[in-house]
Amino acid sequence: MTEITSPSPAAPSPAAPSPTAVFHGKALDAEQYGPVLRVRLNPSGRDSTLTVAALDDLADLLHGLHDRPDVRVLVLSAAGDDFCLGADRTEYQAALEQDPTGAVMRRIADKAHRVCEALENTHAVTIARLHGRVIGAGLALASFCDLRAGADTCRFRMPEIGVGLPPAWGGAMGRLVVEGGAARIRELMLTCDVFDAATAHRLGLLHKVTPPDGLDAAVQAWVRPLVRRSPEAVTLTKRMLAGHSRAARTADVALLDAHLLTAELNRPRPRRAEETA
Repeated sequence: MTEITSPSPAAPSPAAPSPTAVFHGKALDAEQYGPVLRVRLNPSGRDSTLTVAALDDLADLLHGLHDRPDVRVLVLSAAGDDFCLGADRTEYQAALEQDPTGAVMRRIADKAHRVCEALENTHAVTIARLHGRVIGAGLALASFCDLRAGADTCRFRMPEIGVGLPPAWGGAMGRLVVEGGAARIRELMLTCDVFDAATAHRLGLLHKVTPPDGLDAAVQAWVRPLVRRSPEAVTLTKRMLAGHSRAARTADVALLDAHLLTAELNRPRPRRAEETA
């Protein structure tokens, strides 16, 4: 459960005002500055994967926003050199070893789906601030944000089938197809090619591209007008847009993701020649 504490009593600096609330979780930190909640994954900067702890923290945080109409904008970023290197596959293997029936693994995959759904449905406008590598589940998570700004040094990849897995994380395939276009997303999923920020921008996976030192200013250029708008108008518009996006995903099979992922991970693999020699 994410812990909520009061900010430090230190006097605020005019250049860096103190947050009005601070949230501490196992795998994320968040600070609230008036109507803006700034969420930072991987606060230690050491583990850039989306672990179960990160999913739990995000789920708690997003669920708590139901009772926080004062939060108007949520900015999602990460510490370390990369935004996210994907899901933690060591946790997948451990889950299957713990329970070969796949029930534990399915619960992990269902958590990812619930987090992405909550990110899409929350009343706050969500902004992804992307840097470094944005891989697999990291790109999936970012795709559910309303707005996405990335450094021009970002590198993106959807590597799932390259490591023998279906692209079944968080129900993101339908979202990515709607945001980036079926033809190009098909190509990138099948080839597992790395693509740059300029390509992501052309596809619509990034709304803004900027040098790394301009990323905060690019995000702030969205935040300033958003917090001045009518809260009701912004939330209604966001939900209308989300409704149209979901309407374009009428054949969405996201609820099957947990079963697809578990079945593939649990499938017996033929032993390699060096293992049988």
